[in-house]
This record gives sequence, C-alpha cells and structure tokens, in this order.
Amino acid sequence: MNQSNLSKEELIYKRIDTYKEIVTGDRYRMHYHLMPPIGLLNDPNGFIFFKGQYHIFYQWNPLETAHGSKYWGHYISDDLVHWEQAPIAISPDQWFDKDGCYSGSAVVKDEKMYLFYTGNVKDNTNTRESYQCMAVSKDGIHFEKKGPVIYVPKGYTAHFRDPKVFYKDDRWYMVIGAQSTDGMGHVVLYSSANLENWEFIGPIAGSNSNGLGDFGYMWECPDMFELEGNDILVFSPQGIEPDGYKYNNIYQSGYFSGEADFQNGTYDHGEFNELDRGFDFYAPQTTCDGLGRRLLFGWMGNAEEDGVIHPTAKNHWIHALTIPRRLNWKNGQLLQNPVQELTRLRENEVAYNAVTIHKQDTKLPAMDGNVFELKITIKEWQATSFSIHVGSSRISFDQNNNTFTFERKRLAAGEIFESRHCHLNELKCIQLFKDTSSIEIFINEGEEVFSSRIFDTTFDSDITFSVEGNVTADVQKWDLKKVCS
Repeated sequence: MNQSNLSKEELIYKRIDTYKEIVTGDRYRMHYHLMPPIGLLNDPNGFIFFKGQYHIFYQWNPLETAHGSKYWGHYISDDLVHWEQAPIAISPDQWFDKDGCYSGSAVVKDEKMYLFYTGNVKDNTNTRESYQCMAVSKDGIHFEKKGPVIYVPKGYTAHFRDPKVFYKDDRWYMVIGAQSTDGMGHVVLYSSANLENWEFIGPIAGSNSNGLGDFGYMWECPDMFELEGNDILVFSPQGIEPDGYKYNNIYQSGYFSGEADFQNGTYDHGEFNELDRGFDFYAPQTTCDGLGRRLLFGWMGNAEEDGVIHPTAKNHWIHALTIPRRLNWKNGQLLQNPVQELTRLRENEVAYNAVTIHKQDTKLPAMDGNVFELKITIKEWQATSFSIHVGSSRISFDQNNNTFTFERKRLAAGEIFESRHCHLNELKCIQLFKDTSSIEIFINEGEEVFSSRIFDTTFDSDITFSVEGNVTADVQKWDLKKVCS
C-alpha cells in the first residue's frame, strides 16, 4: 500500500512495526514497567477500574521522542501486573484538540466509560486555546468524542487543563489545573449532575490563598479524593524554588490534606508535602479499584527534559510509568507502597535472617542482579551510617544528621554524580525495586519514596552493603519476572 494513503493511526502502527526490534532490543528496556511501544510517554491518564479490568491511559507522542502533538496510549490489565496494549484511545483529529489530546481522567457511569481530557489548539502565531472535552465508550476500547464541555472562564489563561472527575454526595465534580491572569497557579472546581453540563464553582486552592503565599505559576494534573476521612488534593505545581532538601526537581508533585466543602468550593488544608523525593516522578493519578483501594501511577520522568540526554532516545523510545502503588493514610501522612499483586513477579528468593553487617563493601552470597526486589528490615541498629550500592547508584542513611540520600550518575555528564535527600528520624526498613534502568525505593513502609531512572554504562549487577558500626537485619531478595517488552 502507498504510505501516502495511510491514515495517521495506520502510519503510527506501521512505525511501531518498523522499529519494534530496535525498541524491544534496547538494553535499557524494562521488564515490568509500562513503557511506550515507540516515541515518548508522559503523564498517566484515565486510570480506572472498568468491568473487572484496570485501564491506564498515558500521554503519548508516537512520532518522536520529544513533546509534541499528544495521543492517548492505552494499556489494560486483569491484575495490575500483566498488561496488554490496546488500540489508540483518542487522537488529535478535531478542531478542539488538533494540537494534542492533553491529560485527563476517566469515570464510569451507566456501564459506560467517560474520558475527560484537555483539547490543545494553537494558531499560526502559536497562541494557545484549551477546551475540556469528553469522549464516551461502551467497551472501554472504542471512544466517541462528544466535544468540549467546558471553556476557559474569565480570569484564567489558556493554561487551563488536566480535568480530574470524581463522584461525591450524589454529584459529579471536576478539578482542573489552572493559571489565573495574574500568573498564579490554582486548582478550580466544577460540578455537574450528568457529566455533560458543568457549573463553575471557583478556585478551591491556589497560590496566595489559605495562607499559602506565592506557590508557583501553574498547578498541573490535580486529583482530589477522600482517604480515611481526609480530603486529599494531589497536584504538580510549577515554579517552586528549591528549599533545602525540598523542591529540587524542575517541577514538583505533592499533596494537601484537609477538609473540603464542595458545594461552596472551600478547602481548609495544611502544608504541601512532596510525594516522591527522587529525580523522576511527576503528574501522578489515582483511582479506587473494585477492592476499595486507592491506587496510584506516576510518570517516571519530569516535564521539559531534554530527550537527547536519555540513551533510549536513539532507539526511538523514552520514559515509563512507575509501578502501581497503594495509598494509605497513617499518622497524618500519605503512605505509598507497591501493590500486593507485584509479589507474583517474585522468583529465586535469597534470604538472610538476622544477618549482622559491620564493615565496608560487604557482599552477601547470591545477592546480585539487575532486575529484582530487595527488602531490608532492620532488627538492631548500632551504627552511625548504612549504605547500599546498586550498580553505580548509592542509597544511604546517616544517623548523625538524620538524612537519607540517593545518588546516581547524572544522565548528561558521565561520571558526575547527583543526589536527592530527605530528613529521616530513623531507618526501619527499605523495599527497593530495580528494573534495568529504574529504581524505586520505599522507606519505612512508604513514609518516603525515591523514584529515578538510572542508565549505567555497564550493567554492574553487584549489590554491596557498608556500615559504620553494626546493623542486624533480615535481608530478602527476589528476581522479578519479565512481563513487559
């Protein structure tokens, strides 16, 4: 067939087939993380449990490894572990989304799936327009676009995007990330009785409100939900200056907790808390599944990165999603932990009970690998510091200054290392997931999390421990099966 006669989607699938061997043969391709079949992946979208299956959509530019006109890619799973690629869900092919089907969410009503997304439109002078749009599906695979349901209200710029819809007290609500005309970031609230007609309630949170002060020029990817009696607002503010160990990435992701009055559009909340301390975490989205669990996926990347520094770009793909996580509320804090289903990936267990580590560069027999889960439970602590080397990366806790640190090779600078930190009163346990070119570290059963991509020049499979003093711990390590390609 003449390629000029192919539709855009047919050209995309042809491109996937053309480069499949190169993409899947990349040594940095991961084993159990969701990745694009080609091109660039960013924000998770439309995370939903529908007719007994999990659906996760994602922002996708299948035509290059750079940000551009976005499609919605789509994966489906029965168990959060094994995923099947579904057809493209929505494409930028209408007047209201011609320059990108930007981020959004999904809900279920009357056994149909409703997608809400931002239609991005630019004219020949690059002036932006944005529309909050709806698409509907009976089977969760094929979607019929219904067009815009919300236009930008007075007082806001065209940076008005990422609708997240939820149901509460017999009414539908939507939060949208926004920028006011005075250049401040906000989250605004809408309500609806039928998902089609929406009433603007107003800003529910934002810079220079609720005693917050100036807190960024744009708040992206909001997500609002109730967890154990707390109204949680997750969002990704842009334009926050670093503050010690906080806010060290180009853009941040975190949450408020408090009490919201959705009818009147008020929200009494506490301080902003970062969700992840690593280098690569942004635009998280949650859903409630059939078991009543609040689950989360994040983008294991960050906005406005230069794709050429990622070594996978030359092989026609870039970025991934995090592993799925369960959220819990404990002692005034959101905890993140890997979903229980991931234990199905485990094989070849190596375990040491109550092993005492008391020197530098300690290696335990059969304790190595590139794709694994590692769990360390501290039984007795008589040390000033404890560290783990995983390949070129280093994880450490310094009891003298109560600091936990993750170090990796800087992606664009060879042997130069960079680090991220958090304050930690004591180290109780570490659960670590390594997957060729990623690492996710859960500390003290999810009190702190570090998510990062790592691209070692050689795959050093050694895992070594170092201690100043004595640490006795239970150490477990599993290889993890390959379920993605």
